Amino acid sequence: MKSFLLSIIKPSGLWARILVFLTLAGIVAAGLTGHFELLREYLDTEALTYQVGDIRISAYTVLRGILVLALVFWTAAILSDLIEKRLARFGRMRKTTRVLVTKVFQIVLYILSGLVALDLIGLDLTTLTVFGGALGIGLGFGLQKVASNFVSGLILLFERSVEEDDLIELPDGTSGFVRRSSARFILIETFDGKEVLVPNEDFITNRVTNWTLSSSKARVEVPVGVAYGSDLEKVHALMLEAAREHPRCLDDPEPVCFLRTFGDSSIDFLLYFWISDIVDGRMAPQSEVMFAIWRKFGENGIEIPFPQRDVHIRTGLPGREEPQREPGDGGDA
Repeated sequence: MKSFLLSIIKPSGLWARILVFLTLAGIVAAGLTGHFELLREYLDTEALTYQVGDIRISAYTVLRGILVLALVFWTAAILSDLIEKRLARFGRMRKTTRVLVTKVFQIVLYILSGLVALDLIGLDLTTLTVFGGALGIGLGFGLQKVASNFVSGLILLFERSVEEDDLIELPDGTSGFVRRSSARFILIETFDGKEVLVPNEDFITNRVTNWTLSSSKARVEVPVGVAYGSDLEKVHALMLEAAREHPRCLDDPEPVCFLRTFGDSSIDFLLYFWISDIVDGRMAPQSEVMFAIWRKFGENGIEIPFPQRDVHIRTGLPGREEPQREPGDGGDA
């Protein structure tokens, strides 16, 4: 039942064709048999007429308006569905470009359909200035966020800065893949399966990290500390060897290893290596390289220390004697 009602409000595909065909057939049959004149005689009477200033609204006018609006907007829905299916066949066109062209076409089509419908009904289009003023006030007070998100969505489609299947990271730490773009929000699927709806405006006004905008390559960092007394040249060579042996490590850029600091308990190194596709994940290659470093260090007698502290307990200051107390002296009274 729900799908049937949605098909009536916004018909598409087979339902749209059936509804439009039946409506057109009914209108043509009614016109040929003279039933419109009969309807006009019964519905366009003073008893069924409501006067608002210079505007005269009768039951016949309302019925004719409903028919005109239904025909015009159902036809627009069919054209929109047809254009969307035709654009889907263009494999060379990017998905976001198809979405943008479809949305722009739908906006223009429905605006023109509304104007045509109002003109066919017989309403003076100059009265739209009053409606435009009311709409402006509504946007200024209650619908400014809706309008902002809609415009932001169009800007994102034009710029192609956020597309479907991109891996993005938001300032609040939310990370995941873009699964769908709409006029109001962008749907992000996080790594733990959550679906987060983010308003389009947030992508325009905030700093957003897109890991796959122009390249899917990513750098992996592996910090390692070794004990004092270790052969630092050997440590450097073993860490680079562990990275190069990994199948996802790229030769260009090649892996690099730096000696960073002489810490309190260890000498700290930092290994960098690159992978070709961040969509496949960075944690797995990082973990596997760390396992390889651990094995190589064990085979070569290199120790990875843990923090240590030497504690010296002193009972008193040198050169000073503890004050002696008289027997029975319990301190100050």
